[in-house]
Amino acid sequence: MPDDPACADLPDDETEPARGPYRGLLLVSTPIGNLGDMTTRARDALAAADLLLCEDTRHTAHLLAANGISVRTAPLHEHNEVARVPELIEALRRGQVIALVSDAGTPLVSDPGYRLVRAAIAAGVPVTALPGANAAVTALVLSGLPPLPFLMLGFPPPRSAARRTAFGRLRAAEQAGLAATMIWYEAPHRLAETLVDLAAAFGPRPAAVARELTKRFEEVRRGTLVELAEHYAGHAARGEICLVVGPPAEESTGEAELEVQLRAALREHSLRDAAALVAAATGLPRKLVYARALALGAEDAG
Repeated sequence: MPDDPACADLPDDETEPARGPYRGLLLVSTPIGNLGDMTTRARDALAAADLLLCEDTRHTAHLLAANGISVRTAPLHEHNEVARVPELIEALRRGQVIALVSDAGTPLVSDPGYRLVRAAIAAGVPVTALPGANAAVTALVLSGLPPLPFLMLGFPPPRSAARRTAFGRLRAAEQAGLAATMIWYEAPHRLAETLVDLAAAFGPRPAAVARELTKRFEEVRRGTLVELAEHYAGHAARGEICLVVGPPAEESTGEAELEVQLRAALREHSLRDAAALVAAATGLPRKLVYARALALGAEDAG
């Protein structure tokens, strides 16, 4: 990869031991927006590390400057993690203290670092997590939806067809007994279409869109998936976004819910595709769903 002046080579054997009680690999949570959420322990750990691994060294440089921390930094991201793991493990074996941060929040949660942690555990290197901010949990407790159990699913697939398939599998799992509040991260430019696909799969389920958490323009909008899809169809979202969707009701899919899901799907898809999507999401026979979609089309045309 191109040279980055903010990156540093791994410390050699002559580097002085890190200060404080820290050993091995440190997984350090950082603020998700408000710098006031930086913990004292996280600040001390970063200052004591021999090396700080970051998704983006330029981004993390702002956090370090705001906290008066001077430490060697190097990039660790999805494109170089596999290649860097052997040398990082060797440095840890030599007694170096290495800290890992993501751009914001808790490392590894939809961020790089899992391969390094697995390798460190296998090598018998101490691994410690310093807890702190996490966008998914913050959105969950603000959503007003059942907090337990919850299922964190990362980012949904970026393409609509793959996204609909993924949501259909989750709906099928609910038909088999899964009942949990679900959480996704999403990019603002995909939010509106993702909400449409969620509404098609899960119907008028209670949900929340949380954005810019802990920041000046923090907003949590609550409503059904259908209502949220309609709102964001006409209001472009900005900033970091979490989607929270409540668990299914105990009763099975009724005619009213089926109609809501079909209408949501028909707004974006052909009749055939909408029927297939809703049939997969509800577990109902495809012929039955297709017949209801035809009837809705006839009603609307009339």
